[in-house]
Amino acid sequence: MKTNASFIIAIIGLLLTHPVVAQDNLSQVRKQAIDSLALEKVRDLSKYITIIGSKETPWSEANRVIDRAEELFMEGSEMGVSSLMRPEISYYSVRKYFERLMRLNYSKVEIEWYKVEYVSDLQKQPDGTYVGVITIFQKFKGFNKEGRMVYQDTTKKDITVYVKRKETQIGGRLIGFWDVLLGDIRVKETSE
Repeated sequence: MKTNASFIIAIIGLLLTHPVVAQDNLSQVRKQAIDSLALEKVRDLSKYITIIGSKETPWSEANRVIDRAEELFMEGSEMGVSSLMRPEISYYSVRKYFERLMRLNYSKVEIEWYKVEYVSDLQKQPDGTYVGVITIFQKFKGFNKEGRMVYQDTTKKDITVYVKRKETQIGGRLIGFWDVLLGDIRVKETSE
């Protein structure tokens, strides 16, 4: 416990003395750290989707994971859903998307994300927020109760990433930090 407290005090000291804390612009080092955090949040989302979509996940656990997954997103974000069975793309609120995922009419669902990468660099907006796009590919497989795969598709999706300046109070001092949140997830294409 003492080691953790010492570590936290050292980090707070670094935050208080590091010149980037007071700036609104991103240094190259800070940008790399934010890029890593954004990619980590996308990987977390991928894990959450796998857990929520699994028919083996108990209902209460899936709902707990939905709550955690929602924390990754900006309020009002939407997620796109596509299918080879219909040409239109539907968009749902984040919570509604996860609730629909839990209720899919398959006995087993496998969802895998791969080729997770930035396609656009972070661009500063007039309000000081930075916005970028991460592209992922999602492989979806649905199985019937006999264990036979009855549906499969691969979808390319763009995830909007927002980096905002926030403040918190630690030890009576106001500390600025950059927070990364996910935004809309747009379907770009769906194929077999």
